[in-house]
Amino acid sequence: MAHPQSPQEASVSDAPRPKEWILGIHAYVPGKSSGSDGQPLIKLSANENPLGASPLALAARAEAGDPARYPDPASTALREGIAALHGLDAARIVMGTGSDELLNLAAQAFAGPGDEVLYVRYGFSVYDIAARRCGAVPVVAADADYGTDVDALLGCVSAATRVVFLANPNNPTGSFLPRAELARLHAGLRPDILLVIDHAYSEYLAPEQNDGALALAHSAANVLVTFTFSKIYGLAGERVGWATGAPALIDMLNRIRGPFNVSLSGQATALAALQDQGFVAASRDHNRAERARFVAALAAMGNAGLRPLPSEANFVLIEFNGALTAEAAYLGLMERGYITRWLPGQGLPQCLRITIGTAPQMDAIADILRAMAGQAG
Repeated sequence: MAHPQSPQEASVSDAPRPKEWILGIHAYVPGKSSGSDGQPLIKLSANENPLGASPLALAARAEAGDPARYPDPASTALREGIAALHGLDAARIVMGTGSDELLNLAAQAFAGPGDEVLYVRYGFSVYDIAARRCGAVPVVAADADYGTDVDALLGCVSAATRVVFLANPNNPTGSFLPRAELARLHAGLRPDILLVIDHAYSEYLAPEQNDGALALAHSAANVLVTFTFSKIYGLAGERVGWATGAPALIDMLNRIRGPFNVSLSGQATALAALQDQGFVAASRDHNRAERARFVAALAAMGNAGLRPLPSEANFVLIEFNGALTAEAAYLGLMERGYITRWLPGQGLPQCLRITIGTAPQMDAIADILRAMAGQAG
């Protein structure tokens, strides 16, 4: 009588084998919060809100309810609150565990092996993961000086294209595609291609910078717009995101999302955060003022070789073209207590992405960079 092999006797070939396309995924690497020695640093690497979260949100979080009970699987009150704020139909809103879940679900629902998922070079790294996770082929369009090139995107569309991802403003570059260009991109896509517009940073835009994404999501059958509470609302730890689009799109995402994907505290905290638009406005004003001051400080360094790219988000991507390299700046800032985001893994070894923090933090960063550039030169 044959006996089952012991774990020690089993060969590698007997182990579960992942799908080949999963092996091509490089796990998402978040912004660090500590140095190589484990010491905590001032974190300007993850685009978190330096003002924290609304007092209303914090109070709601403290009184969120019984954690032994499951949350509302449909996030009904939260969807209704979002709909009221933005003038939307709550039935056309789906909630996610952050917008990351929704980005992955969009690819999973509409692409698979043999299909292509398209995005611009220097786009959000989750797009590559979302494509590979469902077995699709990621296709990267050329950029236009780190920004989105509509013609390059349209030129990459093939018969196999099923999903196009676009962050607006873009992460990690901060670039922004205006309304006319976004409309041109959509008009150039076949109706069977899903255009996913990632609005994680859209609340940092001025009202006159409306890119028309929500209008497209309302009128077009192939546009999905995603949002997050992680950025301007300061609720990154609660993992709450949402998306809106045509009823058929929302139906598909609801079929495959997690059944209780937004926690009890997440729903309560996000709903309260919506009620404090004064905090949102203050966060937007702070970001705009400190970003402008920081960029001006970099420009005042003259020929140091530091080029801040135009940004409409809550961070600035700096291109290092002089004696001071991005890697040296990253390490130097870390030695002085600040962690930023160096991006060689995203094809940007010449750049640092720095979150807009408090006024003293941004002054300190500028002073450190000025000193290091002077020493390097």
